[in-house]
Amino acid sequence: MSRSCLAVILAAGDSTRMRSSMSKVLHPVAGRPMIAHLMAAVASTGVSAAALVVGRDADAVAKAGAVEGVTVEAFLQAERRGTGHAVLTAKDAIAHGYDDVLIAYGDVPLVTSATFTLAREGLADGADVVVIGFHTDKPTGYGRLLVENGELIAIREEKDASEEERKVTWCNSGLMAIDGRKALSLLEKISNNNAKGEYYLTDLVEIARADGGRVVAVDAPETEVAGCNNRAELAALERLWQERRRHELMLSGVTMVAPETVFLSYDTEIGQDAFIEPNVFFGPGVKVEAGALIHAFSHMERAHIGAGAEIGPFARLRPGATLLSKSKVGNFCEVKNAEIGEGAKVNHLTYIGDAFVGAHSNIGAGAITCNYDGVNKHVTRIGANAFIGSNSSLVAPVSIGDGAYVASGSVITEDVPADALALGRARQEMKPGRAKVIRERALAFKAAKKAAK
Repeated sequence: MSRSCLAVILAAGDSTRMRSSMSKVLHPVAGRPMIAHLMAAVASTGVSAAALVVGRDADAVAKAGAVEGVTVEAFLQAERRGTGHAVLTAKDAIAHGYDDVLIAYGDVPLVTSATFTLAREGLADGADVVVIGFHTDKPTGYGRLLVENGELIAIREEKDASEEERKVTWCNSGLMAIDGRKALSLLEKISNNNAKGEYYLTDLVEIARADGGRVVAVDAPETEVAGCNNRAELAALERLWQERRRHELMLSGVTMVAPETVFLSYDTEIGQDAFIEPNVFFGPGVKVEAGALIHAFSHMERAHIGAGAEIGPFARLRPGATLLSKSKVGNFCEVKNAEIGEGAKVNHLTYIGDAFVGAHSNIGAGAITCNYDGVNKHVTRIGANAFIGSNSSLVAPVSIGDGAYVASGSVITEDVPADALALGRARQEMKPGRAKVIRERALAFKAAKKAAK
């Protein structure tokens, strides 16, 4: 769309009902602050500038609201005198003169660019104000949209609505678009002549009509315009977001055995023909390539899983974990800041941290890289086609050459050359009958202790 547009985002709420020490709009949905979700939708609508009306945690809110391609300016709302007053806090930005002005809320994270675009198209068609509404079978508590001959004539709050008007199921979301050339003059006509002495944005409908303007309403899915006032509603938004994203991924060719048990982050990428078993958690920054298999109860964060790779069950991939194609990280394994080479296997009960594991190497059960000396992290390098025996400890910094073997139970503190066999374990000694002596001594001590009581 060639028309210029300013988005005014109201984000100055106090989090009173959230019972929180931080601004409501900073609470995350799918690992991302609510306001960041909204700003991403705003950016993809073609908005060139945004005015953030902030209050509590102003700097943090402004930082979370930053988005590439949009010039963002923050305006501090010192008083709370209604939505109309809040929008006029950004008066200086509105005065720059945009074709369109979008009004949105920082605690409405599920709205899509398509909905904003629909509102802007209404302005392009000649409307002065476009209100975004939604249909619901539970309209109680919402302002009703009253339409005649295709035009919106009023937004009637429930307490002021007649019995017939309360039957209307098309409700006000609070989001709207205003003709940028008229926005300031319309907003400045909002009065506080009401019981609460506040300036209500919804009065714009009748103000614009009184000036001979045209006001229309457009429809959005109820789930898109859901807001958040408390932790229960935050959980509901999380559920709605997860359902929507799971559905998108499954339509793109991802199999989820029990999708309702798979939790995604805002930036999770999963390729075609990936197979996700139940109870899997994707933290931020995870990319899964085509054909990968994620077994149940696995947890990933800032990790890259290559094509055809396999993880889990009960695997944990921490930041920096990179699995190349057809590699495997099995049950009760943890990988952090490490690369697992093509076809390599880390099958079970193993920790690999700050390491490189070469192609087609095998890491035995219980093997660990000892990467931390209490101050610094050190790197372990394991070559291709190497074999690390079960219950071995590789004390970094250390390198294991291509094709080398490390015997089970070894503690390796020196580099192992290619094709060498390394043994780093204590010599076994036998003490015949000693176990019986130790056991009898222990039983005698226990009996004496009991008698002393």
